[in-house]
Amino acid sequence: MTHEEAAIIDIAGGVDTHQDTHTAAVIDMVGRVLGTRQFPANPAGYAELLAWMRTFGRLLQVGIEGTGAYGAGLARLLRDERVEVIEVDRPDRKARRFQGKSDPIDAIAAAKSALAGERTGTPKRRDGRIEALRNLRVARRSAVDQRADTQRQIKALIVTAPDELRERLRGLAARQLITTCANLRPDRDDAASPATAAKIALRSLARRHQQLSAEITDLDQLLEPLVAAINPDLVAANGVGTDVAGQLLVTAGDNHDRLTSEAAFAMLCGAAPVPASSGRTTRHRLNRGGDRQANAALYRVVLCRLRWDPRTRAYAERRTKDGLSKKEIIRCLKRYIVRELYRIITQNDLELAA
Repeated sequence: MTHEEAAIIDIAGGVDTHQDTHTAAVIDMVGRVLGTRQFPANPAGYAELLAWMRTFGRLLQVGIEGTGAYGAGLARLLRDERVEVIEVDRPDRKARRFQGKSDPIDAIAAAKSALAGERTGTPKRRDGRIEALRNLRVARRSAVDQRADTQRQIKALIVTAPDELRERLRGLAARQLITTCANLRPDRDDAASPATAAKIALRSLARRHQQLSAEITDLDQLLEPLVAAINPDLVAANGVGTDVAGQLLVTAGDNHDRLTSEAAFAMLCGAAPVPASSGRTTRHRLNRGGDRQANAALYRVVLCRLRWDPRTRAYAERRTKDGLSKKEIIRCLKRYIVRELYRIITQNDLELAA
């Protein structure tokens, strides 16, 4: 291929991303493979990869597998260079059984998926305030999970503790239990004694619980003003607080325009029923896909409104008379709430653009 011929050919690229290397492939508009090559996964490697792709022709789009993980840096560079980035799924298992598995094969499959528009999506942007929000939420969620594990371990130790210590601790409320265990003064020289060892373990776990609680409080002080600054109307919605709003904003991403409709957002949150019809049978089944953390956030909104919102309670009573179970009613409410919150999220974007 001459340099003049390359300048007029439209091409598409595909990248299989890994921690240390990225494997790239280039195809033309009819799917013929023009080349494959491996590059280091660093800024210099990203620039070299893009320059190499452009030697084959006019680069229209690049399909990347893993834009939210190892491909995040490459996706940022391509967007800065005005190259359309498309997120592609892994090749399905059936295709891999017939075609085999290697980095060049996966890169070629990513390029072909991007060109065909199959199993693709627009990746989230990772350079705005919502990315900062996601990072803080990762740390907070980890601290919350670890604190819960620590509390369970404390209660498990109390069950098997010596009788005197167990009777002293078993009736205490959670907060009082943590304070009491953190203030224990065991004799460290007698650590071979089961009773002393139990006190040492309980004190260590209780102090860890307190440290994690302080960490969660510090993160909450950062998250609350950040979420309110991003979308104050979402935080103020009925049943939605900082935690739920933060999760839904992270699920939607900085570039909310990638969500084509509220139905797409519902599918992303796992709140849209999936068609399961066949022949004369017309039905839908429960959607177990999507972002399960977003789905859990919607569930908390539903529970809050079922308790405090008169309209939601009236709807639940009416649907109960229609023969729906509580689970079915909650699924319907999730879908309605997604519609409402999607409008708030997208309306905020329109106001900022104006």
